[in-house]
Amino acid sequence: MLRALIFDFDGVIVDSEPVIMELTRQMATREGWSLSKEEYYRDYLALDDRRIVERLFYTHGRPIDVTRRDALLEWKAAAYRQAIRDGLRPLPGAAEFVKRCRVAGYPLAIASGSLREEVEWLLKKLRLREHFSVLATAEDAEYSKPHPGIYLTALAQLGRLSEFGRHPLHAAECVAVEDAPAGVDAAHAAGIKCVALAHSRPPVELGQADWVFSDFDKLNLAALAASC
Repeated sequence: MLRALIFDFDGVIVDSEPVIMELTRQMATREGWSLSKEEYYRDYLALDDRRIVERLFYTHGRPIDVTRRDALLEWKAAAYRQAIRDGLRPLPGAAEFVKRCRVAGYPLAIASGSLREEVEWLLKKLRLREHFSVLATAEDAEYSKPHPGIYLTALAQLGRLSEFGRHPLHAAECVAVEDAPAGVDAAHAAGIKCVALAHSRPPVELGQADWVFSDFDKLNLAALAASC
């Protein structure tokens, strides 16, 4: 029985991955490193900013310089705030699907490696903030996806909602919506079934998901609930 949905954010709700990818490439260039578009989407998708920078150090054969790492994180955060100051577009069908979920009565959560202020800002610009009861973000998890921590946090916060006071929420009663293989693995590691949308990676790379769709237009909420 489906009782709640948990959404990844970047590349699922909002069309932010191209912006994040370009800023990551610029950040790498500041250190004299190269990072191709394919490398980003293959190896860095679903990582939070700190893990992205640390992976850049590792893959370029340098020990992590904490001072320099933190400086790069500050640069990227400032550059991203500037890039999203006017908001970003939702992915096609995302806003409509979120609203259908709420009309159907499902509590919703975000489980994202982005910073809370970034997620809050973009949801407000999209007029979707009110639909999410829970935001689990980079500040809430020690490890990036594919570690299940961010999903376990979202699940625990959902479980404290009044809707689940008499009948506790279980992982098997939730569905995650993801766009990255590491995100699918994180959801599964938390015991949560997962829909994968081929927004960022081809369907063949998302085959471990329970369901794979090209986009939200192909995702039928009633059929999804009936199959849980």
